[in-house]
Amino acid sequence: MSQTAHKYSLTTRIFIGMVAGIIIGALLQFSFDDSGDLRFSIFGFEFSTYGILVEGIFSTLGQIFIASLKMLVVPLVFVSLICGTSSLTEPSKLGRLGAKSVGLYIVTTGIAVTLAISLGLLFSPGENLNLSTENEYVATTPPSLSEVFVNMFPTNPINSMAEGNMLQIIVFAVLFGIAMAMTGEAGKRIGAFFEDVNTVIMRLVTIIMNLAPYGVFVLMAKLFATIGVDTIFSLAKYFVLVLAVLAIHGLVTYSVLLKVLTGLNPLVLFKKMRDAALFAFSTSSSSATLPVTMETARNKLGVGNSVSSFTLPLGATINMDGTAIMQGVATVFIAQVYAVDLTLGDYMMVVLTATLASVGTAGVPGVGLIMLAMVLQQVNLPVEGIALIIGVDRLLDMTRTAVNITGDCMVSCVVAKSENDLDEAVYYDEDAGEKEENIDLQHFDKNS
Repeated sequence: MSQTAHKYSLTTRIFIGMVAGIIIGALLQFSFDDSGDLRFSIFGFEFSTYGILVEGIFSTLGQIFIASLKMLVVPLVFVSLICGTSSLTEPSKLGRLGAKSVGLYIVTTGIAVTLAISLGLLFSPGENLNLSTENEYVATTPPSLSEVFVNMFPTNPINSMAEGNMLQIIVFAVLFGIAMAMTGEAGKRIGAFFEDVNTVIMRLVTIIMNLAPYGVFVLMAKLFATIGVDTIFSLAKYFVLVLAVLAIHGLVTYSVLLKVLTGLNPLVLFKKMRDAALFAFSTSSSSATLPVTMETARNKLGVGNSVSSFTLPLGATINMDGTAIMQGVATVFIAQVYAVDLTLGDYMMVVLTATLASVGTAGVPGVGLIMLAMVLQQVNLPVEGIALIIGVDRLLDMTRTAVNITGDCMVSCVVAKSENDLDEAVYYDEDAGEKEENIDLQHFDKNS
């Protein structure tokens, strides 16, 4: 990493890496499609430029980057929640934080799916469209409501951390933090240790953030070298409509809620969310982006640790506004493709199911498609219709993840403001967090 790399802001460097990756990936796919893939043999082993670049270098480096982000999630959430919970002077504050956070997340998800269905009916993306697909989708059985509540409580906290079960980690960390706060001097000594660990983890987040442009480059190059452009064209109306609803919800809904509930300027939020949004777009994972989201909320938006350490991990687990939008548009799309007329009651059931399922299926792998399968089954639509949209879901997943983490930070700001735990001087400070973010990594420079 050279000294000149730090002449530009992190946002600029990430954006350059993203654009470069898209261009390189698109050029590689174009050359592969025209049989330009160079094949050669060494010591009897067959190699190709596609295999070396896309499946080799880009895929490996991209997986390492994602793994390095996910590596931080469990220790960051666990330590931050312990620090935040143990510092609470009012036990009732934890209950208020939970009620406000969950309530706001459910409200925004309800608005998201309602908006998606409304615009889906208005623009009719699936009308007069004859699609066929070789893909198949088999619906898996979602957990029942009772199972969800039982599974929130870990029988083995260490195993929960090993598996990355976020809800169980949150419950155990909150209980551990409360116990520390009630233990007196022993709790304070342990608290000082966790505060130091938290400082070290946040510095590690800063280091990885400075490596992000390279990670984003290989992720984008791999994606655009493999994604089928013809699939996007065949689903263009659906694809564009989902993107439009995501943009409206992210820019309008969040702006209105933030302004009405706090009086804060929404433009400041969007400006300071750039880095985290680019991370979310490139990783397609709210959990993998969580370290960056928490760093943004604390150092750039001025959200107190006791609020951010609770609302953001919870949001990364249960806030699925982007997924709800996909479900709303996809339901209308699939109904129109299969020529099934849904009633107003059916659409109201979709809104209710999608909203509640965002909490009920939290932490389940492939949660977006599981939730969509639940919604389709609820209104008697063929689950096989999911196979029609799988081809473009990867790109849409990237965008809806960026919307999700923006919603997480918006809710965190609202809750912090209501709890008098928001530093507005930091929120409106244009340079807040920039020095930490653009730290000169001399160790890496010396070895580059």
